[in-house]
Amino acid sequence: MSFKEYEVVIVGAGISGAALAYELARYTDIKSIAIIEKYEDVATLNSSGTSNSQTIHVGDIETNYTLEKAAITKRTAKMVEKYCLQYHYQNEIIFSHQKMALGVGEKEVDFLLHRFEEFSTLFPYLEVWDKERLKELEPRVVFDAQGKQREEPIVGIGTRGQWTTVDFGKMAKSLIENAKNQAGKTVDVFFNSQVKKIEKSENKGHIVYTQNEEYGADFVVVNAGAHSLYLAHEMGYGMNLGCLPMAGSFYMTNEKMLKGKVYMIQNPKLPFAALHGDPDVLAGENTRFGPTALVLPKLERYKHGTYVDFWKTLRFDKNIAIALWKLFKEKDIRNYILRNFLFELPLVNKYLFLKDARKIVPSLSLDEFSYAKGFGGIRPQVLNKDEQKLMLGEASINPGNGILFNMTPSPGATSCLGNAERDLRIIVEQLGKSFNEGLFNDELTEGEYCVLPAPLESQKSRVNLIRAEIARTQEKFHEGYVQTK
Repeated sequence: MSFKEYEVVIVGAGISGAALAYELARYTDIKSIAIIEKYEDVATLNSSGTSNSQTIHVGDIETNYTLEKAAITKRTAKMVEKYCLQYHYQNEIIFSHQKMALGVGEKEVDFLLHRFEEFSTLFPYLEVWDKERLKELEPRVVFDAQGKQREEPIVGIGTRGQWTTVDFGKMAKSLIENAKNQAGKTVDVFFNSQVKKIEKSENKGHIVYTQNEEYGADFVVVNAGAHSLYLAHEMGYGMNLGCLPMAGSFYMTNEKMLKGKVYMIQNPKLPFAALHGDPDVLAGENTRFGPTALVLPKLERYKHGTYVDFWKTLRFDKNIAIALWKLFKEKDIRNYILRNFLFELPLVNKYLFLKDARKIVPSLSLDEFSYAKGFGGIRPQVLNKDEQKLMLGEASINPGNGILFNMTPSPGATSCLGNAERDLRIIVEQLGKSFNEGLFNDELTEGEYCVLPAPLESQKSRVNLIRAEIARTQEKFHEGYVQTK
């Protein structure tokens, strides 16, 4: 067994590991970096284009984001955008589609209009689209199978002219290639190398063991999805955490049904993504609906094994049982999980999913879509035993001794460069290295690329018009009801 030595070793060649390798190679004076990947290529799991919605989650149409969270997410999302534009990856890795959050019914419409008034200060390019405007921009959200427009009020809060879509698998490969191209740097990638264990070195740093090699490192970062927590537990770290793997599946249409991305309003009680329809850039922009949400007792989807790894990483005990009970006792969550389990059953799944998808496309029929086999991934949702609850968002374990473990559920791909910046700062401080923050800011964080629509005041006028129209509709309905009585 041979021994190789590097300043930094990264475990996992997904989008998170690739982003960190790129930033270390380009913006620091670290000379040697190794990436150790379990499988045969870059981004074969959750970063693959078939395993996610290919969306840059900016925070403008994600209705479960607070204004504060949206401000943070916007910064990291723009980093992805600026990176792609810097290397001229337009229409190769990054794509532009219109997108919207769609409200159906008076309650949802009112929610979106209020949200627009709050979030338009942070996102001045947001537009308000009433039913008449939606007929032009996204007609299939308006008309049913008979060509009649839906009776209930609808509104879209959306954007045009923005970069909205990324093939994160291709982006991961580009990040590693661009890292390798940095002058005076060594960036080695080792495929088909499963990490068996990591140990603290007697001298300094850590030793990473695979089946055939040993790698010495001054600093180790584990970006291995759900297996990050597995490896942390093996070293005795993060023992107060357990992993609940949530799998998402998709349904694919046989045509380009939607012109852009259409997201439904998130149920605030559900820690899972709301249903949406996206143009799939890997499938001729045919519309992909999803995701569903399913608890799976394994850490990697569409790969053999990892069932035992799941139980080791869950570390089931009384506190985990209480945390799961708190989740399932919520009626909305319980019904959602049970319903999504049925979405995986052949024969009945399409009939059940059709009802949900018709909230986006009222005219959708059974023969227009099918279960997308091989699509979807697993997101490592983390359970906190001390607090006996599900942790929302990303989790990172930093023992403070030269090793980090990152678990990044959605929107981990959007946040990849921002998370890498966080880890980079920890690494350079501990190793006594320098960080070219000026170049970093110039290339990744300063300025925005967007096309502004009509002035904000005209958008607010449209909000008032929509509210007035809904009030008139309610009044007419009430008058008709009274006359009938």
